[in-house]
Amino acid sequence: AIMYYIKSIMKNTIFKLTEYIYYFSLLVLFILYLFPGSLIGYFLYGNLGQQPNLIASPIGTSINHLLFFSYITSLAIIVRSRVKNTFNSYKAILLISGILEILHFIIPNRAFEFYDLIANIAGVVIVLLIYNFIK
Repeated sequence: AIMYYIKSIMKNTIFKLTEYIYYFSLLVLFILYLFPGSLIGYFLYGNLGQQPNLIASPIGTSINHLLFFSYITSLAIIVRSRVKNTFNSYKAILLISGILEILHFIIPNRAFEFYDLIANIAGVVIVLLIYNFIK
């Protein structure tokens, strides 16, 4: 009986940690997207105007968007298994991905990029397809 209780506590602890990581990641997403310049570029290169290219690819830095939105969608699916709310639905993530990219039209030192928008959406959709295939 005690082992069952300990396992239950561990499961809840791991889930809570995952939930906190998800919401922290959303906060990081908003900060990175809404800051007028590239914070990661500043920390890596000392240049707010330079976007980091994590993986060399034909679509340039849009791969960063694909990876981050795949990551955030994966976390949302895990969190949504226990806590269903607006912030962890795939529809909300798709909406956020579009709105944040469109806001680059008005944020200084940022530019709307169609490839980034497609990469955002693809990151969400790919994870959803994999999840539905596995499920």
